[in-house]
Amino acid sequence: MFRIEEETNQERRNMIEERLEDYNTSRSAVMHAMRGEPADDERPVHLYAHADDGALAGGLIGHAWGHWLHVELLWVDERWRGSGLGSRLVARAEEIARDRLGCVHARVESWGFQAPAFYEKLGYRLLCVIPDYPPGETDHLLVKELTAP
Repeated sequence: MFRIEEETNQERRNMIEERLEDYNTSRSAVMHAMRGEPADDERPVHLYAHADDGALAGGLIGHAWGHWLHVELLWVDERWRGSGLGSRLVARAEEIARDRLGCVHARVESWGFQAPAFYEKLGYRLLCVIPDYPPGETDHLLVKELTAP
């Protein structure tokens, strides 16, 4: 018999994550080789752009894991859209990920109303779409190989 509980519990979450990592490591030679290496740790890639007046003009939040840059958030203030700031933030994140953190690929998700075409202009390739995520929207997964300049 099992009792299923609904609870937010960081200690239990960590235990589940640890046990899943142990399982994955035991089943995958790639995961086993990566375990304990820098590529196995999520390392933050956070960039912030400030205008001359000191106001936050944009930013990129991501992390490196598994030799991949994961772009989680990219935002540019409306006043600065079209100025190249978004491209500069992505390029800098890719440079840090490739040159400092050993990443060979990058990935990003973008809804259709956001910026999939922007990422494609930066060399990202559309890998898949998830329709109706959330209902009424389409999520796009884009990837890019990070090559030396």
